[in-house]
Amino acid sequence: MELGQQPPTGTVPELEEAAATEPAAAEIAIAAAPEVVADNLRQYARAWLYRVRSGDSGVLPVIGALLLIVVIFQLKEPKFLSAGNLVDLFNYMVVFALFAMAEVFVLLLGEIDLSIVYNAGIGATLMACFVARPWNLPWWLVILIGIACTTFTGLVIGTLITRLRLPSFIVTLAFFLGLEGVMLWLFGRFTIALGGNVPITNSVLTNLTAGDISSTVSWVAMAILVLAFGTYTVMRNIRLRASGLVTAPMGVALLKVAAVAVAGVVVVAICNVNRGTATFADRGVPWSIPILLAIFAAANALMSRTRFGRYVYAIGGNSEAARRAGINVSLIRTLAFGLTGMMAGFAGMMYLSLVGSISPDIDTSYMLYAVAAAVIGGTSLFGGRGKVLHGILGGLVIAAVYNGLDLWGLGAAYEFMVVAVVLLVAIIVDSFARGVRRVR
Repeated sequence: MELGQQPPTGTVPELEEAAATEPAAAEIAIAAAPEVVADNLRQYARAWLYRVRSGDSGVLPVIGALLLIVVIFQLKEPKFLSAGNLVDLFNYMVVFALFAMAEVFVLLLGEIDLSIVYNAGIGATLMACFVARPWNLPWWLVILIGIACTTFTGLVIGTLITRLRLPSFIVTLAFFLGLEGVMLWLFGRFTIALGGNVPITNSVLTNLTAGDISSTVSWVAMAILVLAFGTYTVMRNIRLRASGLVTAPMGVALLKVAAVAVAGVVVVAICNVNRGTATFADRGVPWSIPILLAIFAAANALMSRTRFGRYVYAIGGNSEAARRAGINVSLIRTLAFGLTGMMAGFAGMMYLSLVGSISPDIDTSYMLYAVAAAVIGGTSLFGGRGKVLHGILGGLVIAAVYNGLDLWGLGAAYEFMVVAVVLLVAIIVDSFARGVRRVR
C-alpha cells in the first residue's frame, strides 16, 4: 500500500476479497475494532480472530492462565474449589483487584506508582484510629477521611510529576519511603495502638469482608443487576444503531448479557452453599463482592464513557499528539494519579477489614502484586492499552495463586516465585503482541 493510501473498507467478506489484491491494507482494516467491519455475529467472530492473529489477544492469555491454575490446584488439593475456600479467595481477590485497578489508571499513561501500598496503609490507619476511642467518629466519616487523604496524596504526587517533569518511578519511590515514615509517626502519635497494631472496633468496617448478604437477597439482587445490565446493553446497542453510529452486532450484546448472567448465577450459587455447620449456618454473598462491583462499575464508566477516559488513552498512546490536539496533558496526568490514590484508599479499607487490624509493617508485597496483577490482567506497561477489568482479572489470578499455595502449605518463597513466573510470562506475551503488531 502506497504512502497516504487509505485501507479498503467494508464488511469482513469484502475485505477478505480485497486481500487478494491489497493484502496489507485489508489486514490493517480487518485488524481494527471488529464492530467496524462486522454486520452480524459471525462476521464479528471472524474479525475478532483476525485481531488475535495480529497480536491483540485481549484477555485470552489471562483466562487461559487462570484455568490452568485452577486445574493444577484442584488436582493437587480437592478443597480448592470448595465453597468455603472460594469465598475466602473472593475476599482476597477484592484487595488484590483494587490495588491492581489503582495501578491501571497510571499504567495507561505509561507511568507507575510505587507508593500505593503505604498510601493505602495511611488511609487504613486513619480509619482504624478515628473510629475508635477517644474520637469514636461514625464509620462513614472515617472512610471519607481515609479516602480523602489517599486521594490528596495521589494529587500531590501527580502535581510533582507533571509540573516539575519528574520521572514517576523516582517520585513514587520517594513517596514510598516517605509515607512509610509517616505511617510510623502515626503509630507513635496515636497511643491507642496495642501490641503494635490498631484493631478494628467498628462492626461495619469488619463486615465489609466478614459480613454476608442473605441468600434470598443475594438471588434477588443478582437478578436485578443482570436485568439492569441487559436492558442497558440492549437499549444502548439499539440507540447507537438508530443514530447511525458504529457498534457491535446485537448478537454480541446478547452474548455479553448471557455471560454476565452465568457468572452471577455461579458466584451466588457458590456463596449460598453452607460454609458452616448444621447448627451454625454460614452462607450468603460477602459484602466485599458488591462493593468491588460498584467500584468497578464507576471506574469502568469513567474510563469508557467520559471524555476524561478518552483523554487518558490518547495520552498513553501518544502524549505529544494528544497535546497538539488540545488536551491538557498535565491536568489529565495529575487527575489520574489522584484516582490511583483514591483507589488505593478503597484497597486500604478492604485490607483493613480483611486483616482485622492495621500495623506499621504492612505487607509491602501488595505494591508488587498491584503492578503484577494489572499487567497479568492485560494492561500494557507501555501505556495506551488496558481496561479497568484487567485489574479484576489479574487480581483473581494472584489471589488464586496465593490461596492455592497456602492450601498446599507452601511458604511465601514459593508464592513469590510462582507470581514472578506468571508476571514474566505476561510481560513476554505483551511484548510479543506489540512486536507482532509493529511487524504487520
